[in-house]
Amino acid sequence: METIKENGYTKISRPGLTYFTVAPGVWGMRIVFVNVYLIAAGDEGSNNFILVDAGLKGSGNKIVRMAEDIFGPGAKPVAIVLTHGHFDHVGSLEELLTVWNTPVYSHYLELPYLKGISSYPPPDPMVGGGLMSMMSWMFPKRPKDLGKRIHRLGTDDAVPGLPEWRFIHVPGHSPGQIALFREADRTLIAADAFVTTKQESAFSVITQKKQLSGPPKYFTIDWNAAGKSVATLSALEPETAATGHGYPVYGEELRSGLKHLAENFEKEAVPGYGRYVREPARANKNGVQYIPRKVVNPGLLAGAAVIGMVAAAGLIWGIRKTAKAF
Repeated sequence: METIKENGYTKISRPGLTYFTVAPGVWGMRIVFVNVYLIAAGDEGSNNFILVDAGLKGSGNKIVRMAEDIFGPGAKPVAIVLTHGHFDHVGSLEELLTVWNTPVYSHYLELPYLKGISSYPPPDPMVGGGLMSMMSWMFPKRPKDLGKRIHRLGTDDAVPGLPEWRFIHVPGHSPGQIALFREADRTLIAADAFVTTKQESAFSVITQKKQLSGPPKYFTIDWNAAGKSVATLSALEPETAATGHGYPVYGEELRSGLKHLAENFEKEAVPGYGRYVREPARANKNGVQYIPRKVVNPGLLAGAAVIGMVAAAGLIWGIRKTAKAF
């Protein structure tokens, strides 16, 4: 086993497996470009835990290996909690549920996308100016149908199996996105309400360059709600934040950066042009009800778009090849 300490967290590496610490009883793992988290549940020494999100398709075996490395052979979660249902956060659910007979929970506004009822609004490749944005038109948006295996979180803020934690509804990036917060040490799992790398940029995704940023632009469908969600999380004054993309951030760097983002959200996070900038997509408990018309960004040159799409196809191929290797 190899351990490397950096920027407040520790990376733990074994053959074919690398994950990182977040806070006491909380671990994360990056799967290509998205994170999953394990949270210890119950008394110290217990092998009970909660899995938060399920990463990309093909990553189930790697998540199981991480769980068994931390909690022991045969360990399985008390529950799987989904921050939202985008493809990169639910991809390995079917794989995991063949190994773990465990309930899955989400906010009720995410249920249409997890019960096969509604597709998400289409991603917007015109925003962000990076390769990840330009390739987003290829990202899956169709719903999963988990049937009776998916359950709604309660009307209070309780997290199943985690009495010290509460969930917070943080819409904007998706209708029913939630964050998780532990008051005792002010640990926040922020989902994609904000992230700690510039997710629109393939360079930032590959290098994991640290940059506290708004939600990934290409999938965000309500910018007004997204700004309010960042303000809500900033008001918590978290000590630790783990996000859906990027590595954890801590202390004053986190609080000052998050406050700056909340106070300057329109300037720093909202795209100047895009499908959902002037009006949001609208959704309710039955799924998507209205999608604004597509727009074309006049600043995106046709030549650059063609080059970007060719490169995007290569990156997608690489991501899928990597996922199959898990």
